[in-house]
Amino acid sequence: MDLTRRRLLAAAFSIAALATGHAEGVYPSQPVRLIVPYVPGGLPDTVARIVAKRLTQDLGQSFVVDNRPGAAGAIAAVALAQAPADGYTFMVTDGAMLAIPPFVTPKPSFNAQKDFVTVSVIGTAPLYLAVHPKINVSTLDELVALAKAKPGVLTYGSSGLGSIHHLTAEAMKAGLGVNITHVPFRGSGQSVPAMIGGQVDMIFASPPSLMGFVKNGQARLIAINSARRSPQTPNVPALSEKIPGFDFAFNVVVLAKPGTPQAVVDKVNAEIAKIVKMPEVVEQLQTAGVDPVGSGVPQSAKALQAELQRIAAAAQHAGLKPE
Repeated sequence: MDLTRRRLLAAAFSIAALATGHAEGVYPSQPVRLIVPYVPGGLPDTVARIVAKRLTQDLGQSFVVDNRPGAAGAIAAVALAQAPADGYTFMVTDGAMLAIPPFVTPKPSFNAQKDFVTVSVIGTAPLYLAVHPKINVSTLDELVALAKAKPGVLTYGSSGLGSIHHLTAEAMKAGLGVNITHVPFRGSGQSVPAMIGGQVDMIFASPPSLMGFVKNGQARLIAINSARRSPQTPNVPALSEKIPGFDFAFNVVVLAKPGTPQAVVDKVNAEIAKIVKMPEVVEQLQTAGVDPVGSGVPQSAKALQAELQRIAAAAQHAGLKPE
């Protein structure tokens, strides 16, 4: 009887342990929300939807994009802060949204260093320096020579004060020692047509908004703002070739609330790393102007931290102040 009782108890404990382990290991067991601090159709939103579709297929639960635009990212940040730290709410955004608010907002509603945990860098999105054919330059060296010969005469358009387009250009000006006048617009929807129409001499913009004009001869690509040349445009030099350490291609990242289980963070990170290597996903991301990355958790955190520091330095150089 004692032997039989011991065997029954051992079997019961084994079953209980298996059941408990299985319950703890099941993730996700309900739909997952991906908050995006921009309107539908923007780059982080596009990337979020590409990744969400694959995560839904691979993990068997819906990953739903929840657009929360407004207040320089504060609305999305608050939504994440108010959600439980259980791994069922993330935010997909870019480094600029995290780094710029302290320089343009008197009382930022979030602290990028304390209020978020980096889960993954999905990819990097470079911007190209494009010039209007009227200024008759074909290379970066020619542009620098012209700018130095005519200080303050050439103009560049941006998506607005404090935008990554603005800060990239200001960092470039400092690195090359040139004086080019800033003309801010309200978004790339205005700045790109302004350059094509000859209202400004040059802009930094994303590949999807430029390539059609480049093919038609209405714009020329002079440089890219990433640390190295893009495989998509190997003949376009990186600004880092002239300015050591220059890198203003922005990261598209996944963030979680502090306290999110590390096992969940690691699992989502691993799934994204696998997804961004799929040929069809690579093609979708590159069409959107994003170079896939999918780095590990420590590497992603390090990359985002370095980006925040670069943007902060450029914002200080540009003289941005809270209004």
